[in-house]
Amino acid sequence: MEYYSDSLTSYKRLITREVSIGDLLLGNGHPIRIQTMTTTDTMDIEATVAQSIRCIEAGAELVRITAPSKKEAEQLKFIKEALRRQGYNTPLVADIHFTPNAAEIAARIVEKVRVNPGNYVDKKKFEQIDYTDAEYAEEIERIRDRFTPLVKICREYGTAMRIGTNHGSLSDRIMSRYGDTPIGMVESAMEFLRISRDENYHNIVLSMKSSNPLVMVQAYRLLIQTMQQEFGEIYPLHLGVTEAGDGEDGRIKSAIGIGTLLEDGIGDTIRVSLTEDPEFEVPVCRDLVKRYQASTEELPPASAGLVPAIPAAGPGYTPFEYKRRESFAVDLIGGGQVPVVVADFSNVEKIEAADLVAIGYTYDAVTDKWSIGDAAADFIFTGHQLLDFALPGSLKVICYPATWILAEDKEKYFPIFQDSGFVEAGQKSDRLNFVMVDCFNEENPLNGFTWLEELKKDKTVVLCLSSTNRHAMQSVRRMMMELLQRQLLNPVILITDSKWTTVDEHLIHFATETGALLLEGLGDGICLGISAATPLENVQVSGRTYLPVTNMYQFMNNTAFSILQATRTRISKTEYISCPSCGRTLFDLQETTAKIRSVTHHLKGVKIAIMGCIVNGPGEMADADFGYVGSGPGKITLYKGKEVVKRNVASEVAVDELILLLKENDAWVEPS
Repeated sequence: MEYYSDSLTSYKRLITREVSIGDLLLGNGHPIRIQTMTTTDTMDIEATVAQSIRCIEAGAELVRITAPSKKEAEQLKFIKEALRRQGYNTPLVADIHFTPNAAEIAARIVEKVRVNPGNYVDKKKFEQIDYTDAEYAEEIERIRDRFTPLVKICREYGTAMRIGTNHGSLSDRIMSRYGDTPIGMVESAMEFLRISRDENYHNIVLSMKSSNPLVMVQAYRLLIQTMQQEFGEIYPLHLGVTEAGDGEDGRIKSAIGIGTLLEDGIGDTIRVSLTEDPEFEVPVCRDLVKRYQASTEELPPASAGLVPAIPAAGPGYTPFEYKRRESFAVDLIGGGQVPVVVADFSNVEKIEAADLVAIGYTYDAVTDKWSIGDAAADFIFTGHQLLDFALPGSLKVICYPATWILAEDKEKYFPIFQDSGFVEAGQKSDRLNFVMVDCFNEENPLNGFTWLEELKKDKTVVLCLSSTNRHAMQSVRRMMMELLQRQLLNPVILITDSKWTTVDEHLIHFATETGALLLEGLGDGICLGISAATPLENVQVSGRTYLPVTNMYQFMNNTAFSILQATRTRISKTEYISCPSCGRTLFDLQETTAKIRSVTHHLKGVKIAIMGCIVNGPGEMADADFGYVGSGPGKITLYKGKEVVKRNVASEVAVDELILLLKENDAWVEPS
């Protein structure tokens, strides 16, 4: 394996070592398992059992329960017994952070324990210490002495273990040598994995979680490469994005991180971490996983034999580091400018000025002026339609060539051609032309792209890449490799259509297909579409309508900007890093997140972390600008970056104090 996957141009599941979690088999080609984590107080046996049952009945195949101290670990016995009495045999996972003694108790009770190498033995004090090689080796031996007893217990009891690295809780020792990097995350886990292997213990799953999907994806890829090079085998992988948040943003961020890896065949079990009740996480997991389990009758044609392998010279970019593909600028597309958003209105029979509200433009007839939102689309695709009203100053129109010829305003209207039709066209724009390419289907094999060379020097052409193949992302990625190999610097817009049904399914499809490419620096814009024949259904969970959508075009526009935000390629709104609630949470996380969001959502580009306890505190919130962290019952600690600014603030006034902190640091603007 030269990179991190057997193929970057087609879908193939990565085969990992098989492990057993009770009677549940993981890895080695077994189905991708779905899990979640309870949010109840572990000391409340009745509530924890009831919530576990709701999660299991929703489809969870593993249920994780926090055990921050010995007393919670001891309660796991009674929780497990109560579930088994009621006929629920789903494996339980104990979540351990700072307390090795709790892990050693839990490992004798439940089927799996999760330890975080960043805080299981080490204590994070945010200190920069320069270790000599000898001192570093002494630290490893200290870890070995403290960690080995747990390994031996797990081996004796047949208990599985997840070595779960978190980007935000790397130890001071790892940080001092490797920094806050994916490589540091990998080494943090590898230290514990090497100790386990020395004890002939292999019932292990690993994870590399971060609230930043880019960091998360790079860390998993590096971990796979490292295990393959060092051991010649790969242990099963648990996928997740930490502190993803709630609603659409939480789902999109999770789908970008998890979906990018699933697209490459990576991942043996997943958890979507939402700031919502855990049973709401499970349907999102199911929507992610079913994309790779659907029957062939439900899927587009396969691309086998049509998509070439990676070029002999390599992909043309490194999948372990982010570097945006170089392109020249055509109008406001490419050349290092932020990615553009194209709104597809080609299915609207008669486009009216009022329709543009859905994509960020509002017309005031009294003042005869347009107001433009931060999430306003840059282009609108109208197909065969010319608009009969004056457009906002920044919005431009894409239409078919025959329609474009009829347009009087060639400064506002631009044509879109079908692949080689551009080269053959008699009339073209002298400013901006779009060229659609369906990548590697029977009509467009590799040897059929000879006309690409004619675009090389044409500084008016923007390519619009899509694929009707089953594994569309891989087909588009292979075309990107072709552009890199041929040194075509034309900007590229990623076109993604969805034929799924529910809002969640569409969100996951769009985020996975486009996010995977944007994380690799590939793409200068996105255009999302929903098949005209496909209904848009709201999601029903436990009888509750979730993520309600009334306007398809507003939904697609918001989704496009959310994808760009989550991939950190275009910032248009406030970003919230919000942990999923658990038994350690010291306040109502969902209510508090909603309250903070309601008063800060207008702060474009500011990252605010909302953490339920110190475990998910200054470390887990990683690169947030400001933090709101539970520090005791009814008490909040406020952070600027990783620095404590105010301690033990009463929760009743903590949101007001957060706003004051934002003002003191020039991060506040009054809402308009």
